[in-house]
Amino acid sequence: MTAAYTLYAKPGFAATTIERLCSEARISNRAFYECFGGREELLQALHERCVEESLAVVAKALQEAPNTLDGRVKAGIRAYIEFATADWRRARIMHLEVRRSGDVLTVSRQRAIDSFARLVEEASADFPPAGQPNLRLVALGVIGALQELLIEWILADEPPEIEEVIRVGVHIFERSLGAS
Repeated sequence: MTAAYTLYAKPGFAATTIERLCSEARISNRAFYECFGGREELLQALHERCVEESLAVVAKALQEAPNTLDGRVKAGIRAYIEFATADWRRARIMHLEVRRSGDVLTVSRQRAIDSFARLVEEASADFPPAGQPNLRLVALGVIGALQELLIEWILADEPPEIEEVIRVGVHIFERSLGAS
C-alpha cells in the first residue's frame, strides 16, 4: 500500500506496473497477488482508505463547528482541503488519478461523492434557505467545484496558496447553500 501510495500518485496509475510496485515494496509478484487481484484492486483499496480518512476528518470538524451554516461550511471546507493537501500523494490519488484511471474507480468514486454529498446535506439541513433548489444537486455541484479547485492546486505551475483555495471553496459553498 505504501509503495502504491507513492507510485500511483507519481508517475501515476497508468505508468505503474505490478513489477514496479513489487520492486518498490520489496515483495515478490506472488506475495502481491496473495493480497490483491491486480493493480486496479490495489488502487481501489488505496482510494477508499483516503476517502474514509477524509470523511472522518470532515465529520469531526463539522461536529466541532459552530452550529451555524457559515460555521459548518468554513470548518468542513478547511478540514477537507487541509487534509487533502497535507500529503500531495493523497490529493493526486483522490482528485487526479481517480479520473485518470478510467473505469477502474467509477463505483468507488461515485460512492465517495455520495458520502460527501450526504455530509453536505446533513450539515446544511438545519438551515434551509427559502427557495433553495434540490439540496442533493447543490451538494453535488459544490463538491464538483471543490474537486476542480484541488485539481488546479495539483496541476498548476504556480499553485494557489492553500488559504486561497479554502477561501474560494468557502465562498462557493456559502453562495450555493445560502449562507451569510
